[in-house]
Amino acid sequence: MIREPFPEPFLTTDGIHNLRDYGGYEGADGAHVRKGLLYRSGQHIEASEADLDLVQSLDIRTIVDFRGLSERTSFPCARHSDFSAEVIAFEGETTSSPPHEGGLDKTDMTAEKGRQRMISVYTRMPVNPAMIDMFKRYFQSLETRGGGNLIHCFAGKDRTGVGASLLLHVLGVHYDDILTEFMLTNDAPTQHILERQSLPRMEAHYGEIEPEAIRNLIGVREEYIGTYWQEVTRDHGSIDNYLAQTLGVDEQRKARLRDRLLA
Repeated sequence: MIREPFPEPFLTTDGIHNLRDYGGYEGADGAHVRKGLLYRSGQHIEASEADLDLVQSLDIRTIVDFRGLSERTSFPCARHSDFSAEVIAFEGETTSSPPHEGGLDKTDMTAEKGRQRMISVYTRMPVNPAMIDMFKRYFQSLETRGGGNLIHCFAGKDRTGVGASLLLHVLGVHYDDILTEFMLTNDAPTQHILERQSLPRMEAHYGEIEPEAIRNLIGVREEYIGTYWQEVTRDHGSIDNYLAQTLGVDEQRKARLRDRLLA
């Protein structure tokens, strides 16, 4: 079977949703984020042999899995027979209410309720101790480990999207480009994979879900990442203060990351 190539920056896959290189953007001092080092995706439970060969070919030496323990147990990632990357994960739960799971409220899932649910995810994330820990470990891995780095969660859009956005900010990428990269998730040619993995679980909880509600739950909106930025700025004065005070990415670490990841 010949796999038709996906449009850049997406990598062509059979069973991995939203796998893409998030490098290439202009960063500090006119330099550009290196390509071929930074990757993001959804989970790899349905990865085909060709997908595993592809991931293996990328020289990914570190995988940062933002999923919690229950997600990793229910959806174990497939691995190449020669897989040797270090996997960084949290020994506990990283979210109390992932979009792909039913929440406490079993009322009809309307578009507005889906939107509000996602806004609450991004409102809580800046103060979530598990995600603070994982973002710290993510930045540490980028500074101390060679080769490629892949970040992912269940859908590769919320926890993963924030992680990628924070790194791009550290590298001096303009917010407009950070937003463009974040919104690329809606253009992923693999939406059917995410729907197959997430919709049955959501429908078992809510019943029939409005199409716009589905888009709000399994896609992204500009206001999602905007909410995260707003919450951090309100509480810390700026994203840079949050990075330094909460995640340990001060000016010295920022310089070291730019030396490694900009060209």
